[in-house]
Amino acid sequence: MKDDRSPEKNLALRSLPQVDECLQKFAGSDILRRLGKRRLTDIIREAISGTRRSLLAGETFADVPSEVEARVSDLARKSLTRGLRKVINATGVILHTNLGRAKLSDAAREAILSVAGPCTLEYDLNTGGRGVRAPLAESLLAELTNAEDAVVVNNCAAAAYLVLRVFAAGKEVIVSRGELIEIGGDFRVPEILAGSGAVMREVGTTNRTSIEDHEAAINSSTAMILRVHPSNYRVVGFTEQATLGDLAELAEKHGILLFEDLGSGALIDLAKFGVKDEPTVRDSVAAGVHLVSFSGDKLLGGPQAGIVVGRRELVEKLRKHPLYRVLRPDKLIGAALEATLLAYSRETAETDIPVLRMIAETADAVRERAESVVSEIREAYENAGFSVELRKGFSTTGGGTAPLEKLETWLIAITHPEHSPDAIAANLRAGEIPVISRIEDDAVCLDLRTVGNGSELIRALLDAISAKD
Repeated sequence: MKDDRSPEKNLALRSLPQVDECLQKFAGSDILRRLGKRRLTDIIREAISGTRRSLLAGETFADVPSEVEARVSDLARKSLTRGLRKVINATGVILHTNLGRAKLSDAAREAILSVAGPCTLEYDLNTGGRGVRAPLAESLLAELTNAEDAVVVNNCAAAAYLVLRVFAAGKEVIVSRGELIEIGGDFRVPEILAGSGAVMREVGTTNRTSIEDHEAAINSSTAMILRVHPSNYRVVGFTEQATLGDLAELAEKHGILLFEDLGSGALIDLAKFGVKDEPTVRDSVAAGVHLVSFSGDKLLGGPQAGIVVGRRELVEKLRKHPLYRVLRPDKLIGAALEATLLAYSRETAETDIPVLRMIAETADAVRERAESVVSEIREAYENAGFSVELRKGFSTTGGGTAPLEKLETWLIAITHPEHSPDAIAANLRAGEIPVISRIEDDAVCLDLRTVGNGSELIRALLDAISAKD
């Protein structure tokens, strides 16, 4: 069969390196160390095949082996970035869901390391026999919320599902139409209700649901009233909502449960820091709610966990249900949650827990730290043609909490006449420790409120300029 390819194309194809030859080029490299020989070999084969396809399609390269080597490096980098990596959150979103929500305290991280090996997960040192999982965390939760008991599962959706499954499967659950919310794109109240086996009974309207609406819906099939905190949205204007106290009285009157999915999990009043629309768990318990569920990794400031507090006999039913074993947390979550709650117990949470420190930090304090960073990077950035300035802006709590509240802050704004904000942001993400920024008013903006280590950010920003050069 006649070969219609040009001599130049055939020469280029013959210059494609062999797999072993290319593998030898990466001997002793960091890429080989991190990927291992098998994975790197697969990537080399992919790079050679891709280069061959490009050559057959008519592309030309000055040095084919170098092109293959460059493709191997690029594919390896992309492969390595698919895993979990540390990043610098400079977005100003304190509870950034895509970046892992709450930053853990030093004590919580130390606690995780301390139980990474054998630990007393279900072992009682006093008796030498089997113990109860997470006894300290649950007792602290009860103490801090003034509830009779508490139980911990692996996330807040699981907590809500467990309550609904145990107490309302096959029965009706009354919920206001204004609370049929979606959070984060994958948590929809109607779907959780349906999955648990409960029958949803909608009452009222999106903007107005009265206590009379709830009472009119109660019948012999009613198991509970569900109150859902709106989290990441608010209905404003012509609105009405039954109070928790009124709902508690109604539930007691008819012998049904009142369950609140509070979500955000604030254990202290944050109004003094400017977050004025987040009720505390203690408030809900005091109002007479039988069971309250909330997150461990939102305003509480701990690890991902779902928590239920309330009446002892009800919590005990949750703990004894077979589904609890499916949903219970592991030792790492338990250790981090204990350490976080201990900060509340000793009344040092506002200084010890990063989420609360970030919320409490003043705009002037953020500006002072931002000025320090700018003074270290300005010369390098301006020499490279960038403009670096401070601008007023706003931080947000994020994580589906306090959507109407904004915290005044100062931003480091970076621009370049020849590089788009998207390109600058992409370059910052490509570093050894990626810097995650936000784009605002045609500039890449960095908010120091959510950056704990300023020196680490400075190194990352200077490395980004060096890499670009």
